[in-house]
Amino acid sequence: MYTSDHTLLYSKLDNAVYLCQQRMKPYFFSFLTEEEQACAERYLRSVCFENYSFFGGYEGAERKVLGLFYDDPAPFPVFPIEFIFRPSYKLTHRDFLGALMSLGLERETVGDILIEDGRAVAFVKTEIKDYVMSQIGKVGNVGVKLSEAKEGSLPKGRETKEMIYSVSSMRVDNIVSAVTGLSREKSKELILSGLVSINHFPCSKISRTINEGDKLTVRGKGKYEICGVLGNTKKHRIRISIIHYR
Repeated sequence: MYTSDHTLLYSKLDNAVYLCQQRMKPYFFSFLTEEEQACAERYLRSVCFENYSFFGGYEGAERKVLGLFYDDPAPFPVFPIEFIFRPSYKLTHRDFLGALMSLGLERETVGDILIEDGRAVAFVKTEIKDYVMSQIGKVGNVGVKLSEAKEGSLPKGRETKEMIYSVSSMRVDNIVSAVTGLSREKSKELILSGLVSINHFPCSKISRTINEGDKLTVRGKGKYEICGVLGNTKKHRIRISIIHYR
């Protein structure tokens, strides 16, 4: 069930469950990736610990903090920092993450970073917010002003596009070939090389079936979600709707 790649995470989870129950207090992790969230959820279910939830600062967040609770849920230690700058400067996710990491922060203390023209919002652990807001005056060579982001007012973040594809079957190699534009053979190589994940877990079987609602990640190519199966074409191929996260 578990892989050696996540041995440290499972050890931390085991310790967190123990502390939460012994101290009768909530226990919060730092920000977890989507793969780590999936692993954590599977582990907590296996040990029958049900009083937990994930939160990344807004609905649809990718990186989220895991909270374990003894009784009632408690507020998550997640803080939104807003960066204001001149819209003529086109700052990127890499620019903001680089500015934050230059402060000596651990990557897991920073969640999603949402960007639009002239404004960005970065979600951080509450414990580091004062330090970040006192230290950053520039991102790259661009002057920025920092403040707490107002609730409900966030940049759109990652764009999505819905596409319709026609495939011969719902096998993962067919789907990968369709969404990437690669040949079936190239798609098989990606899968066998461990570069393809379904619902955040690596998939190494080219014959595995993908279902509606599944999330597909092809490293270096993108992230996709199987939105729906639309029926068959006259040539008996399957029409599917897939959301591409850009």
